[in-house]
Amino acid sequence: MSASSTAVPMPRAAAALPGPLRRRLQAWWLGRHTPSDTLLLTQRNVYILPTRAGLMFGATLVVLLLASINYQLNLGYVLTFLLAGSGIASMHLTHNTLRGLTLHLRPPPPVHAGAAARLDIALSGPPGGRARHGIGLRMSTNADSALAWTDVPAGAHAQAQVGCVMPARGWGELPPVILETRFPLGLFRAWSVWRPASRVLVYPRLEFPAAPLPAAHASAAPGPAQRQRPEQGGETEGLRAYRRGDSLKQVLWKKSARPLAAGGDLVSRDTATAVQHELWLDWQQCAGLPPEERLSRLAAWVVAADGQGADHGLRLPGVEIPPSQGDPHRRRCLEALALWQ
Repeated sequence: MSASSTAVPMPRAAAALPGPLRRRLQAWWLGRHTPSDTLLLTQRNVYILPTRAGLMFGATLVVLLLASINYQLNLGYVLTFLLAGSGIASMHLTHNTLRGLTLHLRPPPPVHAGAAARLDIALSGPPGGRARHGIGLRMSTNADSALAWTDVPAGAHAQAQVGCVMPARGWGELPPVILETRFPLGLFRAWSVWRPASRVLVYPRLEFPAAPLPAAHASAAPGPAQRQRPEQGGETEGLRAYRRGDSLKQVLWKKSARPLAAGGDLVSRDTATAVQHELWLDWQQCAGLPPEERLSRLAAWVVAADGQGADHGLRLPGVEIPPSQGDPHRRRCLEALALWQ
């Protein structure tokens, strides 16, 4: 199972079109935004329209022009054309704030279903270019969310972070990223749409509250033969470094005192047959739950066992991961749960 993809947002007016025409417009719109982790903004992918303030500004200019013509006001002409020139210069500055920027997406880290995937985006201008101000970013699925604002210094780069909630486990496609600016006067809004090509690995949703970990089972494992030697009690024993789970009776305190004083490790007895406790997180231990809830419980158990530093293995239908611990093992188990079919 994988997270469903999100289509590239089209203009709102397209929603009122008939079905076949809307699909053709959708295909054309998708064709203009090829997925890529690096995007150069040019005049072909930067769009600009007046804002509400810009429309009111334009209406005000029309009123001023009509009044100047009607009353033959020379100063009215000066004011009207001065404001009109300022508006045209503002339009070019707004468009040029985005044009020439290069966007680069770093590979997003895995997340659990229901959590927000964090996207780290690097923005950079052309060498020797000017500074860019008032650039906002957001995900297309978060239309009502606040923009993440950033400025790009001249000849340098800036970092911005946006996030989106991943609803389902598996490989999730990232929704498009919207960039916009209204710098400098807010009369025009320039924006662009970016479709990242990267996907994010979504682990199963963690069960909450999590069920207690299953009990570990004892298993006999032969000790290292090369370190075996006879002791006074007639029992074949050897020495080895202390391992998590060894009982206090196995620790040789007299032999461990000197290594501890020198910053060494504890020493334990190693018999011919050492008893090890293995913690298996088994699919069958979640009997009675739907498949997705089983995966959520197993994911919560993997996180809990890793937090306790316990060796743990994972058994799924067709998949078995031997007991171990550490971040690579945790990621391997969670990845197996995320991609299990």
